[in-house]
Amino acid sequence: MKMTGIAFDNTYARDLVGFYVPCQPEPAPDPTLVYFNHELADELALGLDDLEPPALAELFSGNRLPEGATPIAQAYAGHQFGQFSPQLGDGRALLIGEVIDRLNRRRDIAFKGSGKTPFSRRGDGKAAIGPMLREVLIGEAMHALGIPTTRALAVVATGERVYRDRSLPGATLTRIADSHLRVGTFQFFATHGSIEQLTTLAEYTIARHDPELVGAPDRYLNFLQRVAERQAALVAQWMHVGFIHGVMNTDNMSLAGETIDYGPCAFMDAYDPGTVFSSIDDMGRYAYDQQARIARWNLARFAETLLPLLADDEQQAIELATGVIDAFPARYQHHWLEGARAKLGLRGQIDDGERIDTALAQDWLTLLQAKKVDFTLAWRRLADAAAGDEGPLRALFTEHQTLDDWLARWQARCAAEADSPGPRAEHMRRVNPWLIPRNHRVEEALDAATQAGDLAPFEQLLEALRLPFEERPAFARYAEPAPADFTQAFRTFCGT
Repeated sequence: MKMTGIAFDNTYARDLVGFYVPCQPEPAPDPTLVYFNHELADELALGLDDLEPPALAELFSGNRLPEGATPIAQAYAGHQFGQFSPQLGDGRALLIGEVIDRLNRRRDIAFKGSGKTPFSRRGDGKAAIGPMLREVLIGEAMHALGIPTTRALAVVATGERVYRDRSLPGATLTRIADSHLRVGTFQFFATHGSIEQLTTLAEYTIARHDPELVGAPDRYLNFLQRVAERQAALVAQWMHVGFIHGVMNTDNMSLAGETIDYGPCAFMDAYDPGTVFSSIDDMGRYAYDQQARIARWNLARFAETLLPLLADDEQQAIELATGVIDAFPARYQHHWLEGARAKLGLRGQIDDGERIDTALAQDWLTLLQAKKVDFTLAWRRLADAAAGDEGPLRALFTEHQTLDDWLARWQARCAAEADSPGPRAEHMRRVNPWLIPRNHRVEEALDAATQAGDLAPFEQLLEALRLPFEERPAFARYAEPAPADFTQAFRTFCGT
């Protein structure tokens, strides 16, 4: 039985026949709405205002698809921890359709955990409630922090159990994305498809994400440059909030420049550039300080798929692609430095400013690492120091001489600009969050939901994360770093 309400315009299913497999979600025996993002639903102009929770549960479990939905499992490949898998695809996800939101942006609506697909291999295609609620918490936190991200529209408990290392309550997530096109999509069709299919995919992706390039003579090279620029900016933003994605496989690298797939992700407490939390990343391939390097590596894999389109002569195509890949570190550094300047309260330019400001920011991070200081709170309390109150910052350090030396350099650099202390501090508080999704609070919320069906800790944490730059006393416990023994033993898991 179909349900009306959503105005779909499904270009992927319509224009890319042969790039997916039609597939229906498996029915949920007893769906219950656990989470629904009313604000996002309104942004998407879904027209669901009159639906009660039971009807929303039927819709977002896949039991009653809305009229116009065309559920498909997308095909893609990918390098997973450096090893190429020629066929992955949506093993537990379905693209339900696309809508045009209130800002005239095209957005994907997709299920995750909706059952087996032709790409499931030996998996059950299902998901447990904990990882799906993690997607809500981290995705909404990233959105509030101003970082491009996919977002969760709904989570529905399915009423069945899924089996991982133990029996867990099952759930389905509805995810919203600018698209689910990824590096792995191009890898699949570069490996298995024809040059005509690869061209069709490239033209579709350009029209969707870089429409001003449509028909341009050098559009494929410019497209590669645009993707590289989006990734450079995105990873720099991750670094400035201490975010560790945890599984930067090429099938998790969105060509839209969004953060996608919140599996073994986490946020850093005490600053340590080598931080790894993922239980499956034994070699630290996706450690915090490796993320820019891996983004470049992934882009090189993407560039390889585009070689037949860049030039008829293979050597010329390689040279064009190599130029983009080799330029990536400088583009990333540009975005990183711009972010670092904002976090330091610097808005003007001085002679030799790039060298001076880079050294100032790097030395600050070296200081935090040496003193094992919390990354988020150190930046936030630096804003207090900018306002003339150094006490909260000093309280984070057990030894003050090296801090004093650095503060003297920073204050001299600030003095070279016209901003007075009050406006500088206020500007810093708008870019240095007071609150992030602390790992112990996230686990606390997910454990309560999984083990006791108690959603109150999840809902309270979600409310705290919505305004990360405002210091609200009622949410003070969410701003506190995890105990050292928790962080030392903490590991994240992919949730599959």
